[in-house]
Amino acid sequence: MANQPVTWSSMGKAVRGVANTARNTLTVFGLSAIAMLALLYTNEDIAKRVSDVLDPQPEIVAIAPAAPAPVVLAEVAATESKSVATPQLAANSKQQQWVTSWLSKRYRVASDAANMLVSTAYMTAHEVKLDPLLILAVMAIESGLNPFAESAMGAKGLMQVMAKVHHDKFEKVGGQKAALDPAANIRVGALILKDYVKRTGSVEGGLKTYVGAADMESDSGYGSKVLAEYKRLKQVARGHNVPTTNPRPLPAPVVVKQGPAITPAETPAAPVNAEAHAAETLATL
Repeated sequence: MANQPVTWSSMGKAVRGVANTARNTLTVFGLSAIAMLALLYTNEDIAKRVSDVLDPQPEIVAIAPAAPAPVVLAEVAATESKSVATPQLAANSKQQQWVTSWLSKRYRVASDAANMLVSTAYMTAHEVKLDPLLILAVMAIESGLNPFAESAMGAKGLMQVMAKVHHDKFEKVGGQKAALDPAANIRVGALILKDYVKRTGSVEGGLKTYVGAADMESDSGYGSKVLAEYKRLKQVARGHNVPTTNPRPLPAPVVVKQGPAITPAETPAAPVNAEAHAAETLATL
């Protein structure tokens, strides 16, 4: 069958057919889109699903907030204390270390115990307004840093305080039974010493009254011993190298009383040498 020639009329019909088909197709798609939009507008669930399909969102995982790191109170306190420390406090701390080490060796006291006693003395001295080294010197001479020392007269503790005599001062720290408590004993002893120093007007007079020799001519060297120890402690606190042992005292001179003159007739026989007498006896055998 022979091909028919293509004419402008047939081409126009084909183009119009294609245009009609496209228009009809677009009309169908447009109506479908309108129907879909109406459906999405009226149904939120379907709209959410379509939105998730067209534009998926990353899944968000809720993460619980991390627990705060534990705070160590000791570290915080140390940091705060360093931030507010003053040169004076730092110097006192260094002095306390030197004094503690020296007293521990001198009186053969455990370092921890010596540290507790020295710290208590410094704290009490700050409250009472008294030199801590003087308090420590009294403690050293009175008891040798023995918190359980007791004299025959009933003086007790580090500073050998008569609890019955000074019961009024012990009432504020637990009563007379607290006489052997180191902190209570140091505090009461420091208050007594300060009162005596203020009353007599001098440290020497205060020490003499403290030992109970206020009405006596001499305190039997008690004040000199305390002041000598006080002087050593001040040298230690300055960082000096102070021996922890006392030099041996010189022997006291022996005073021989002269007796009555002895006549030749009364001259006693010479003492017998026991070794020589034994040798002579063996020779004769």
